[in-house]
Amino acid sequence: MWQPATERLQHFQTMLKTKLNVLTLRKEPMPTVIFHEPEAIELCSTTPLMKKSTHNGYKVTYLGKVTISGTQFLSGCTESAVVGLWDRRALAQEEHLPANSLLEIRPFQVRLHHLDGRGETSVTMDTYQVARIAYCTADHCTSPNVFAWIYREINDDLTFQMDCHAVECESKLEAKKLAHSMMEAFRKTFHSMRSDGRIHKSGSSDEFATDDSAPDDSTPEEDG
Repeated sequence: MWQPATERLQHFQTMLKTKLNVLTLRKEPMPTVIFHEPEAIELCSTTPLMKKSTHNGYKVTYLGKVTISGTQFLSGCTESAVVGLWDRRALAQEEHLPANSLLEIRPFQVRLHHLDGRGETSVTMDTYQVARIAYCTADHCTSPNVFAWIYREINDDLTFQMDCHAVECESKLEAKKLAHSMMEAFRKTFHSMRSDGRIHKSGSSDEFATDDSAPDDSTPEEDG
Protein backbone atom coordinates (compact mmCIF):
# COMPACT_ATOMS: atom_id res chain seq x y z
CA MET A 1 0.00 0.00 0.00
CA TRP A 2 1.38 3.37 -0.98
CA GLN A 3 2.03 5.83 1.83
CA PRO A 4 2.80 9.52 1.62
CA ALA A 5 6.43 10.45 2.13
CA THR A 6 5.68 12.04 5.50
CA GLU A 7 4.10 8.87 6.89
CA ARG A 8 6.95 6.71 5.59
CA LEU A 9 9.47 9.06 7.21
CA GLN A 10 7.63 8.91 10.53
CA HIS A 11 7.50 5.10 10.33
CA PHE A 12 11.23 4.97 9.65
CA GLN A 13 11.93 7.28 12.60
CA THR A 14 9.83 5.08 14.92
CA MET A 15 11.64 1.89 13.84
CA LEU A 16 15.04 3.55 14.21
CA LYS A 17 14.15 4.84 17.65
CA THR A 18 12.96 1.39 18.80
CA LYS A 19 16.08 -0.38 17.56
CA LEU A 20 18.39 2.16 19.16
CA ASN A 21 16.58 1.83 22.48
CA VAL A 22 16.93 -1.95 22.38
CA LEU A 23 20.61 -1.91 21.40
CA THR A 24 21.68 0.70 23.93
CA LEU A 25 19.20 -0.28 26.67
CA ARG A 26 18.18 3.31 26.96
CA LYS A 27 14.81 3.95 28.59
CA GLU A 28 14.72 7.70 28.30
CA PRO A 29 13.01 9.13 25.24
CA MET A 30 15.19 9.77 22.22
CA PRO A 31 15.48 13.32 20.97
CA THR A 32 13.54 14.24 17.90
CA VAL A 33 15.49 13.50 14.73
CA ILE A 34 15.16 16.05 11.99
CA PHE A 35 15.85 14.78 8.50
CA HIS A 36 16.81 17.05 5.67
CA GLU A 37 17.02 16.61 1.97
CA PRO A 38 20.40 15.17 0.86
CA GLU A 39 21.19 18.40 -0.97
CA ALA A 40 20.93 20.34 2.29
CA ILE A 41 23.43 18.21 4.21
CA GLU A 42 26.89 19.73 4.43
CA LEU A 43 29.67 17.23 4.81
CA CYS A 44 32.72 18.25 6.81
CA SER A 45 36.09 17.71 5.25
CA THR A 46 37.79 14.52 6.37
CA THR A 47 41.24 15.81 5.45
CA PRO A 48 43.33 15.95 8.64
CA LEU A 49 44.70 19.34 9.55
CA MET A 50 48.46 19.44 9.23
CA LYS A 51 50.09 20.98 12.27
CA LYS A 52 52.85 23.41 11.42
CA SER A 53 56.21 22.50 12.82
CA THR A 54 57.19 24.87 15.59
CA HIS A 55 60.36 25.48 17.52
CA ASN A 56 60.89 26.72 21.04
CA GLY A 57 62.92 29.88 21.11
CA TYR A 58 62.94 33.61 20.66
CA LYS A 59 62.59 35.51 17.42
CA VAL A 60 65.70 37.59 16.90
CA THR A 61 67.54 39.54 14.23
CA TYR A 62 70.91 37.97 13.51
CA LEU A 63 73.52 40.73 13.25
CA GLY A 64 76.40 38.51 12.15
CA LYS A 65 79.74 37.42 13.59
CA VAL A 66 83.21 38.90 14.11
CA THR A 67 86.44 36.99 14.75
CA ILE A 68 88.12 38.19 17.93
CA SER A 69 91.43 37.46 19.63
CA GLY A 70 92.17 35.97 23.01
CA THR A 71 91.11 32.92 24.95
CA GLN A 72 90.22 34.45 28.30
CA PHE A 73 87.12 36.61 28.29
CA LEU A 74 85.94 39.07 30.91
CA SER A 75 83.05 41.50 31.21
CA GLY A 76 82.92 43.86 28.24
CA CYS A 77 84.92 41.62 25.92
CA THR A 78 82.11 41.51 23.35
CA GLU A 79 81.46 45.25 23.33
CA SER A 80 83.78 46.19 20.45
CA ALA A 81 82.54 43.31 18.30
CA VAL A 82 78.92 44.28 18.90
CA VAL A 83 79.69 47.93 18.08
CA GLY A 84 81.20 46.84 14.77
CA LEU A 85 78.20 44.69 13.87
CA TRP A 86 75.82 47.47 14.93
CA ASP A 87 77.65 50.04 12.81
CA ARG A 88 77.66 47.65 9.85
CA ARG A 89 73.89 47.54 9.99
CA ALA A 90 73.73 51.34 10.26
CA LEU A 91 75.86 51.66 7.12
CA ALA A 92 73.31 49.51 5.35
CA GLN A 93 70.77 52.23 6.25
CA GLU A 94 68.51 49.75 7.93
CA GLU A 95 67.62 51.19 11.30
CA HIS A 96 65.34 48.36 12.30
CA LEU A 97 65.45 44.94 10.70
CA PRO A 98 62.52 42.58 11.23
CA ALA A 99 63.21 39.37 13.11
CA ASN A 100 64.81 37.00 10.64
CA SER A 101 65.87 34.13 12.90
CA LEU A 102 64.76 31.98 15.80
CA LEU A 103 67.31 31.29 18.53
CA GLU A 104 66.73 28.01 20.33
CA ILE A 105 68.93 27.20 23.33
CA ARG A 106 69.02 23.70 24.75
CA PRO A 107 71.57 21.51 26.54
CA PHE A 108 74.45 20.42 24.27
CA GLN A 109 73.31 22.49 21.30
CA VAL A 110 72.20 25.98 20.32
CA ARG A 111 70.20 26.30 17.13
CA LEU A 112 69.79 29.41 15.03
CA HIS A 113 66.91 28.90 12.60
CA HIS A 114 67.03 31.35 9.70
CA LEU A 115 63.46 32.22 8.70
CA ASP A 116 61.95 32.99 5.33
CA GLY A 117 60.98 36.47 4.13
CA ARG A 118 57.74 36.37 6.11
CA GLY A 119 59.55 35.35 9.28
CA GLU A 120 57.64 32.09 9.60
CA THR A 121 59.28 29.00 8.07
CA SER A 122 62.80 27.87 8.91
CA VAL A 123 64.82 27.66 5.70
CA THR A 124 68.32 26.98 7.07
CA MET A 125 69.80 26.32 10.48
CA ASP A 126 73.19 26.95 12.12
CA THR A 127 74.14 24.84 15.12
CA TYR A 128 76.58 25.65 17.91
CA GLN A 129 77.89 23.12 20.41
CA VAL A 130 77.35 24.40 23.93
CA ALA A 131 80.71 22.97 25.05
CA ARG A 132 82.47 25.32 22.59
CA ILE A 133 80.77 28.47 23.85
CA ALA A 134 83.29 30.43 25.91
CA TYR A 135 81.26 33.46 26.96
CA CYS A 136 77.85 35.09 26.57
CA THR A 137 76.29 38.33 27.72
CA ALA A 138 73.25 40.55 27.30
CA ASP A 139 74.88 43.64 28.80
CA HIS A 140 75.90 46.00 25.98
CA CYS A 141 76.17 49.77 25.91
CA THR A 142 75.28 49.82 22.22
CA SER A 143 71.84 48.38 22.87
CA PRO A 144 70.41 46.49 25.88
CA ASN A 145 68.47 44.33 23.40
CA VAL A 146 71.62 42.70 22.01
CA PHE A 147 72.65 39.22 23.11
CA ALA A 148 76.09 37.94 22.11
CA TRP A 149 78.14 34.80 22.58
CA ILE A 150 81.74 33.82 21.81
CA TYR A 151 82.09 30.52 19.99
CA ARG A 152 85.19 28.39 19.39
CA GLU A 153 85.03 27.57 15.69
CA ILE A 154 87.20 24.68 14.49
CA ASN A 155 88.47 25.07 10.93
CA ASP A 156 89.05 22.36 8.36
CA ASP A 157 92.80 22.34 9.10
CA LEU A 158 91.99 21.71 12.80
CA THR A 159 92.99 25.23 13.80
CA PHE A 160 90.43 27.24 15.69
CA GLN A 161 89.22 30.79 15.96
CA MET A 162 86.99 32.64 18.40
CA ASP A 163 83.92 34.19 16.78
CA CYS A 164 81.58 36.63 18.48
CA HIS A 165 77.98 36.17 17.30
CA ALA A 166 75.30 38.75 18.08
CA VAL A 167 71.53 38.94 17.77
CA GLU A 168 69.07 41.71 18.48
CA CYS A 169 66.11 40.66 20.62
CA GLU A 170 62.71 42.27 20.80
CA SER A 171 63.36 43.58 24.30
CA LYS A 172 65.99 43.91 27.00
CA LEU A 173 64.21 41.26 29.07
CA GLU A 174 64.35 38.71 26.27
CA ALA A 175 68.08 39.33 25.83
CA LYS A 176 68.63 38.66 29.52
CA LYS A 177 66.46 35.55 29.37
CA LEU A 178 68.63 34.23 26.55
CA ALA A 179 71.74 34.82 28.66
CA HIS A 180 70.13 32.95 31.54
CA SER A 181 69.05 30.10 29.27
CA MET A 182 72.57 29.82 27.85
CA MET A 183 74.00 29.61 31.34
CA GLU A 184 71.53 26.87 32.29
CA ALA A 185 72.25 24.97 29.07
CA PHE A 186 75.97 24.99 29.84
CA ARG A 187 75.44 23.82 33.41
CA LYS A 188 73.35 20.88 32.25
CA THR A 189 75.80 20.05 29.48
CA PHE A 190 78.80 20.23 31.80
CA HIS A 191 77.07 18.11 34.46
CA SER A 192 76.16 15.45 31.89
CA MET A 193 79.66 15.35 30.40
CA ARG A 194 81.22 15.05 33.83
CA SER A 195 78.82 12.26 34.78
CA ASP A 196 79.75 10.40 31.57
CA GLY A 197 83.45 10.71 32.34
CA ARG A 198 84.17 13.02 29.41
CA ILE A 199 85.31 15.68 31.87
CA HIS A 200 87.39 14.91 34.94
CA LYS A 201 85.68 15.70 38.21
CA SER A 202 88.51 18.09 39.01
CA GLY A 203 87.43 20.17 36.03
CA SER A 204 85.34 23.24 36.54
CA SER A 205 83.03 25.44 34.51
CA ASP A 206 85.53 28.29 34.55
CA GLU A 207 86.08 27.79 30.83
CA PHE A 208 82.63 29.21 30.28
CA ALA A 209 81.69 32.68 31.45
CA THR A 210 78.48 34.62 31.46
CA ASP A 211 77.42 37.88 33.01
CA ASP A 212 75.26 37.71 36.11
CA SER A 213 72.68 40.17 34.83
CA ALA A 214 70.12 37.48 33.92
CA PRO A 215 66.85 37.98 35.83
CA ASP A 216 66.11 35.57 38.66
CA ASP A 217 62.61 34.93 37.34
CA SER A 218 63.79 33.80 33.91
CA THR A 219 62.53 30.41 32.86
CA PRO A 220 65.33 28.12 31.64
CA GLU A 221 64.81 26.11 28.49
CA GLU A 222 63.55 22.59 29.04
CA ASP A 223 65.48 19.59 27.87
CA GLY A 224 64.70 18.75 24.27
